[in-house]
Amino acid sequence: MLVSELIRVGVNGAGGRMGAAVCAAVDADAGLELVAGVDPHAVGESRSDVVIAGELRAFADAGCEVVADFSVADAARVSLPWLAMHGMHAVVGTTGFTDDDLAAFRSAFGDGPAHCLIAPNFAISAVVMMRLAELAAPFFDTAEIIEYHHDRKIDAPSGTAINTAERVAGARGDVPWNPDPTEREVVAGARGGTGPGGVHLHSVRMHGMVAHQDVIFGAQGQSLTIRQDSYDRDSFMPGVVLACRRIAAHPGVTIGLEHFLDI
Repeated sequence: MLVSELIRVGVNGAGGRMGAAVCAAVDADAGLELVAGVDPHAVGESRSDVVIAGELRAFADAGCEVVADFSVADAARVSLPWLAMHGMHAVVGTTGFTDDDLAAFRSAFGDGPAHCLIAPNFAISAVVMMRLAELAAPFFDTAEIIEYHHDRKIDAPSGTAINTAERVAGARGDVPWNPDPTEREVVAGARGGTGPGGVHLHSVRMHGMVAHQDVIFGAQGQSLTIRQDSYDRDSFMPGVVLACRRIAAHPGVTIGLEHFLDI
């Protein structure tokens, strides 16, 4: 009987909370093998019996086929071209990239042999939420997004909120939303920020939260709220594992886990 080989996976940012969760999820999956972790702030620490190194070359030394990057944007701007150059697929949960960053990554990865997925959210429920919001957008007159995150998140609004607004606006096309009737904000910022396509975005940062989002649509005499909740970091792990398994079949740079789910 033939036994399929395990996919050799490394984790960049292995010392962080998300990185540690990714290490544990990869280690627990029957089709993956955790072989390396890199984090200059956690050198010498262990994650799932792998000792964390401080330099990217540890991924090459371990023979990684896929590297999950959950570091920070500045670090990923270095690590992703390095992975492309060394023929390793990248599954990226790091946020904060600019359009110029994405263009640079597309240039680095080209058509292979290494591929790259950048996902604003790895929770499958969040991916479905965004798809449902796209479907609803053409049928309503107004839309607003409220996103809620833990009090250690340093950016606002979230990448998921921005991506949702982009997709909602894209699904609506050239049809304008009803104009905002607000003429005066008594408290500056009360109406939130104006995101892609004119969708208002509101960010909550609160102790006890993890990652949550409401997409609220309104039309004459009715409203629709689509809500997604991630109660702990484990909610992101099935999506990360799925991406590590399927990345080899998706050439170039892919934005969004939905392309791996065929929705």
